[in-house]
Amino acid sequence: MKKIFASFLLFWASVVVAQTPVKWSHELKAIDSITYQIQHRATLDENWHLYSQFSNPEGAIPTEFIYTKTKEEIRLLGSVEESESKTAFDPVFEMDLTYFEKEAIFTQTFQFASNISDRIQGEINYQACDDKLCIFRTETFQLARSGEIIVEATSFSDYNNERINSLQLNLQNTALLEDEIAASDSGFWRIFSLGLLGGLLALLTPCVFPMIPLTVSYFINQKEPSQNGSLQALLYGFFIVLIYGFLSVPFHLIDNLNPEFLNTIATNITLNLVFFVVFVAFAFSFFGYFELTLPSRWTNRSDSASQWSGAGGIFFMALTLALVSFSCTGPILGSLLAGSLSTSNGALQLTYGMLGFGTALAFPFAFFALFPKWLQAIPQSGGWLITVKVVLGFLELALALKFLSNADLVAHWGVLKREVFVGIWTLLALGLTLYLFGVFRFPGESKRNRSRGRVFAAFLALSVTIYLGNGLISQENKLKGLSGFPPPEFYSLQSQASDCPLGLECYKDFEEGRRAALAANKPMLLDFTGWACINCRKMEETVWSNPTVFSLLNENYIVISLYVDDRTPLTEEESFDMPNPNGGVRSIDTVGEKWAAFQAVNFQSASQPFYVLLTAKEKLLNSPIQYTDIQTFKRWLQQGWDAFQE
Repeated sequence: MKKIFASFLLFWASVVVAQTPVKWSHELKAIDSITYQIQHRATLDENWHLYSQFSNPEGAIPTEFIYTKTKEEIRLLGSVEESESKTAFDPVFEMDLTYFEKEAIFTQTFQFASNISDRIQGEINYQACDDKLCIFRTETFQLARSGEIIVEATSFSDYNNERINSLQLNLQNTALLEDEIAASDSGFWRIFSLGLLGGLLALLTPCVFPMIPLTVSYFINQKEPSQNGSLQALLYGFFIVLIYGFLSVPFHLIDNLNPEFLNTIATNITLNLVFFVVFVAFAFSFFGYFELTLPSRWTNRSDSASQWSGAGGIFFMALTLALVSFSCTGPILGSLLAGSLSTSNGALQLTYGMLGFGTALAFPFAFFALFPKWLQAIPQSGGWLITVKVVLGFLELALALKFLSNADLVAHWGVLKREVFVGIWTLLALGLTLYLFGVFRFPGESKRNRSRGRVFAAFLALSVTIYLGNGLISQENKLKGLSGFPPPEFYSLQSQASDCPLGLECYKDFEEGRRAALAANKPMLLDFTGWACINCRKMEETVWSNPTVFSLLNENYIVISLYVDDRTPLTEEESFDMPNPNGGVRSIDTVGEKWAAFQAVNFQSASQPFYVLLTAKEKLLNSPIQYTDIQTFKRWLQQGWDAFQE
């Protein structure tokens, strides 16, 4: 991770400088009437390295040649041959890598497969580094059979380089970026706690709860004296945690390839609509209208493997539990997945959530194996498990509405304004209250006497209904306890004086905000935010709303809110292409993508919320800060103001 992160920072530093230390030339030579050789010659500036096709891919990215003509048009003979290279220790990547110095020649032999084709074209993806910087570029080429070069240009044209450079600020006090005030770890522990809560809820479902006494009895009734039932149960619990934690690994791979990818797909309108439909389906499965199951062959194979002896068999017992209980745990895991994708550091947040979920699920199996007498204290399975599932169904409907709201906010449809959203949640809470009081039942439920626990839950649901209803009609109750979930206060059916947080005056464009800062002689607060960013709303509604913080923002700063998920398209003249940290190119076609690139280029960050204080002349006043508490944010704002006055 350290090497990847170092490469990422070096890469972005080089992009903004827009150096071209590698210059390419291409030549086409005829061997006979249909056989040709294309030669790619790279000339390198002093101290720069171009990496071989066969260099270790765990370090710098190897050079890659892609010929885009079809097999019907050209036939490649062998692979690309390269001139003599050098293998040595690379201090940037801390490993032995194979590279070229000063010059590299690559040769590909091919045949034209028909008389129709008279040219060969393609691209070269390569990385080059010196002792300070690294770049990634894509060189495109197209040569005619006569040998004439028809097109020879890099995919990062002068226009693209100009657009990328235009995002770069001439920052002063850049040492402050190295001391960035990190986001509070409470965010990770908070989602771990949510995962823990989700696991506890999953334990109380009909798919999992009956398994506890059965599985624990198996471990504590081992007949072989060599087997330690308690140790096996602990190992069983460990494997449960491991299995759920492992589910987050693919998202780390995606996150490493492109740190903005998870946030991009999480704010995608179509994806949020898909999440909405899926969560509604989850809810109706909890209501008993149908059951979600994985393919039976998966469960059967895992169950067969669980008969193995030793740790392998115990692992497959844990896997069988995960597969069999999917109809109850799947919707809860889906909530963790969708909630994590919509945050910065989504992969790491998901890992914390999954580990919390697995820990809660594993705990009773290990605990009751160590203290088997406590098994008698747990309640018997019964109709109350169905009630828990139905309650979870109402929660799934509430979460489904959040994803529909994300799509509405990003697309600016104006369908789910704050009052509409809170009104629907109020109706859902009322429906849950009536269900718990026994006013109606769902399919497959029998009429049951109301237990004390159910009555308590009913009054709790009634309290939530009153709280939401009061927030709907009262101007004083701002529903701060739910900050981040309903749409922001300015996204309202009532006419608002400002579409900025808390009615502050803000700007949605950096240059416009900078001009205002110059005119008012005030410093700027860059607020990298998002319409679908939960933590951004929490900061605005619980931290910015503090009277002292609000006064500092309103009187001392020019607030510039840059929404990285704004789907407003850029004009054709404003659009451009930009390299990804892992290679390849992405198109910057929307306003949000532009501000995300602006944040990455200048501050090497892809997380939101992300706050920066600087002057209109681009002097940093202190280190950037992320999601935090009132006192820290207040102190940070005051430090920036003091630095500006000095």
